[in-house]
Amino acid sequence: MTACAEKQVNYPHSDISMLLSDIELRLDELLPVDGERDCVGAAMREGTLAPGKRIRPMLLLLTARDLGCDLSHRGLLDLACAIEMVHAASLILDDMPCMDNAQMRRGQPTIHCQFGEHVAILAAVALLSKAFGVIACAEGLPANAKNQAVTELSHAVGLQGLVQGQFKDLSEGDKPRNADAILMTNQFKTSTLFCASMQMASIVANASSEAREKLHRFSLDLGQAFQLLDDLADGMTNTGKDCNKDAGKSTLVNMLGAKAVENRLRDHLHRANQHLEAACQNGYATQHFIQSWFEKKLAAVS
Repeated sequence: MTACAEKQVNYPHSDISMLLSDIELRLDELLPVDGERDCVGAAMREGTLAPGKRIRPMLLLLTARDLGCDLSHRGLLDLACAIEMVHAASLILDDMPCMDNAQMRRGQPTIHCQFGEHVAILAAVALLSKAFGVIACAEGLPANAKNQAVTELSHAVGLQGLVQGQFKDLSEGDKPRNADAILMTNQFKTSTLFCASMQMASIVANASSEAREKLHRFSLDLGQAFQLLDDLADGMTNTGKDCNKDAGKSTLVNMLGAKAVENRLRDHLHRANQHLEAACQNGYATQHFIQSWFEKKLAAVS
């Protein structure tokens, strides 16, 4: 554990619980259902409000606070919810039969299994649309900040982000790949949405260009660590997702073995921690949250 993390080792869990509650309540407000026949609205809610980690919106809020931003800012919470809506939309699409063909997500049947493929596709598109609308209407943010936030999120979704990552995974994942190609896919699939979370926090906090660059580098390493953890947990039965979905795929776990991948994961976390310390020199909430979260998850897969 680093010196900075030691300073904040007693970071109140009640604060984390309160932020999680704020996220859940706001998502509930932002995703109403228009009557019993609103299947698309129900699917949007189910895909977003099903119990999840909420790690992306939590990182946005905690990093904004570490950068000196007041978390009572209503617009900041809306940006965090927009990130979670995009993440939920990406999971709905990833799980579709034409993609990963997953049956379980977050301990429940996937959205296409519950509502049908046509409703799942429409719900994902509606969530993406809603996310950008939430940013556009976020209270208390100047127009320039909203424009920058939209730019960051659209970049994370598009051909330089989630779309590209999913395409690479589908078209190359079952073929022999070297480690660099796998890491690039991981970056598109996972790191880019973390990047958007960090940059949106920076925008609201009016962070310096130097801090924003450090947070970008933090996001790249965090995304790699997060994806490697997901790969390590693929064979476990208590993740809330389908088991052994990576069988036959060219992942680093299948290429190098679990121990080597865990070492790589810890290296990524160490570098991410260094970048975060450089960006948020007066705050340790994000650092402690990440370290605690990964320690718990790594203990489960070891």
